Amino acid sequence: MIYVDRPSWPGRGRLWSHLISDVSLAELHAFAEMLGAPRRGFDRDHYDIPAERFPMAVWLGARVVPSRDIVRLLRAANLRRPKHLSHPTPPPTHPPSLPPSLPPTPPPSIMQLWYVAKRTKHP
Repeated sequence: MIYVDRPSWPGRGRLWSHLISDVSLAELHAFAEMLGAPRRGFDRDHYDIPAERFPMAVWLGARVVPSRDIVRLLRAANLRRPKHLSHPTPPPTHPPSLPPSLPPTPPPSIMQLWYVAKRTKHP
Protein backbone atom coordinates (compact mmCIF):
# COMPACT_ATOMS: atom_id res chain seq x y z
CA MET A 1 0.00 0.00 0.00
CA ILE A 2 1.18 3.54 -0.75
CA TYR A 3 0.71 6.26 1.85
CA VAL A 4 1.03 10.04 1.72
CA ASP A 5 0.76 12.70 4.39
CA ARG A 6 -0.83 16.09 3.79
CA PRO A 7 1.46 18.81 2.44
CA SER A 8 2.70 20.54 5.57
CA TRP A 9 6.51 20.50 5.34
CA PRO A 10 7.89 23.86 4.12
CA GLY A 11 10.90 24.02 1.84
CA ARG A 12 12.04 26.01 -1.20
CA GLY A 13 8.95 28.22 -1.03
CA ARG A 14 6.53 25.28 -1.18
CA LEU A 15 4.78 22.77 1.03
CA TRP A 16 5.76 19.11 0.71
CA SER A 17 4.31 15.68 1.44
CA HIS A 18 6.00 12.38 2.15
CA LEU A 19 5.15 9.42 -0.07
CA ILE A 20 5.95 5.95 1.28
CA SER A 21 5.22 2.26 0.76
CA ASP A 22 4.75 -0.38 3.42
CA VAL A 23 5.47 -3.16 0.90
CA SER A 24 8.76 -2.36 -0.85
CA LEU A 25 10.90 0.39 -2.30
CA ALA A 26 10.21 -1.10 -5.74
CA GLU A 27 6.48 -0.44 -5.25
CA LEU A 28 7.30 3.09 -4.09
CA HIS A 29 9.50 3.81 -7.12
CA ALA A 30 6.86 2.43 -9.52
CA PHE A 31 4.14 4.60 -7.95
CA ALA A 32 6.38 7.67 -7.98
CA GLU A 33 7.08 7.09 -11.66
CA MET A 34 3.33 6.94 -12.39
CA LEU A 35 2.94 10.14 -10.38
CA GLY A 36 5.67 11.84 -12.39
CA ALA A 37 7.86 12.43 -9.34
CA PRO A 38 11.53 12.76 -10.31
CA ARG A 39 14.00 10.27 -8.83
CA ARG A 40 15.85 13.15 -7.15
CA GLY A 41 12.78 13.46 -4.88
CA PHE A 42 13.66 10.11 -3.27
CA ASP A 43 15.29 10.41 0.16
CA ARG A 44 16.43 7.02 1.60
CA ASP A 45 12.93 5.62 2.32
CA HIS A 46 10.39 8.13 0.97
CA TYR A 47 9.69 10.61 -1.78
CA ASP A 48 9.24 14.29 -1.07
CA ILE A 49 6.42 15.45 -3.32
CA PRO A 50 5.21 19.04 -3.70
CA ALA A 51 1.68 20.05 -2.72
CA GLU A 52 0.74 20.30 -6.40
CA ARG A 53 1.19 16.51 -6.81
CA PHE A 54 -0.73 15.59 -3.64
CA PRO A 55 -4.20 15.41 -5.31
CA MET A 56 -2.82 13.22 -8.11
CA ALA A 57 -1.18 10.88 -5.59
CA VAL A 58 -4.52 10.43 -3.83
CA TRP A 59 -6.31 9.95 -7.16
CA LEU A 60 -3.79 7.24 -8.11
CA GLY A 61 -4.61 5.39 -4.88
CA ALA A 62 -2.28 6.67 -2.15
CA ARG A 63 -3.92 6.53 1.27
CA VAL A 64 -3.77 9.81 3.23
CA VAL A 65 -2.39 9.35 6.75
CA PRO A 66 -1.27 11.76 9.47
CA SER A 67 2.41 12.72 9.35
CA ARG A 68 3.10 10.93 12.63
CA ASP A 69 2.04 7.62 11.00
CA ILE A 70 4.61 7.85 8.20
CA VAL A 71 7.58 6.76 10.33
CA ARG A 72 5.49 4.22 12.22
CA LEU A 73 4.41 2.57 8.96
CA LEU A 74 7.97 2.52 7.62
CA ARG A 75 9.29 0.96 10.83
CA ALA A 76 6.52 -1.66 10.90
CA ALA A 77 7.44 -2.64 7.33
CA ASN A 78 11.17 -2.63 8.19
CA LEU A 79 11.75 -0.04 5.47
CA ARG A 80 12.84 2.88 7.65
CA ARG A 81 16.29 4.22 6.70
CA PRO A 82 17.19 7.00 9.17
CA LYS A 83 19.91 9.50 8.29
CA HIS A 84 22.19 8.55 11.14
CA LEU A 85 22.36 4.97 9.83
CA SER A 86 23.01 6.00 6.24
CA HIS A 87 26.75 5.89 5.80
CA PRO A 88 27.88 7.18 2.44
CA THR A 89 30.76 5.27 0.92
CA PRO A 90 33.94 7.21 1.71
CA PRO A 91 35.98 8.26 -1.28
CA PRO A 92 39.14 6.22 -1.83
CA THR A 93 42.25 7.69 -0.26
CA HIS A 94 44.29 6.92 -3.38
CA PRO A 95 43.33 6.21 -6.96
CA PRO A 96 42.92 2.53 -7.72
CA SER A 97 45.84 0.99 -9.52
CA LEU A 98 45.11 0.17 -13.10
CA PRO A 99 46.57 -2.85 -14.83
CA PRO A 100 49.43 -1.98 -17.14
CA SER A 101 48.43 -1.69 -20.75
CA LEU A 102 50.27 -1.08 -23.94
CA PRO A 103 49.89 2.32 -25.51
CA PRO A 104 47.47 2.31 -28.41
CA THR A 105 49.07 1.73 -31.79
CA PRO A 106 48.50 4.74 -34.02
CA PRO A 107 47.07 4.08 -37.45
CA PRO A 108 49.62 4.06 -40.28
CA SER A 109 50.33 7.37 -41.93
CA ILE A 110 49.66 7.96 -45.61
CA MET A 111 53.41 7.85 -46.27
CA GLN A 112 53.73 4.46 -44.59
CA LEU A 113 50.85 3.11 -46.64
CA TRP A 114 52.37 4.52 -49.85
CA TYR A 115 55.77 3.03 -49.01
CA VAL A 116 54.31 -0.44 -48.31
CA ALA A 117 52.20 -0.29 -51.48
CA LYS A 118 55.16 0.83 -53.61
CA ARG A 119 57.47 -1.79 -52.11
CA THR A 120 55.10 -4.68 -52.73
CA LYS A 121 54.53 -3.67 -56.37
CA HIS A 122 58.22 -3.17 -57.25
CA PRO A 123 60.54 -5.50 -55.38
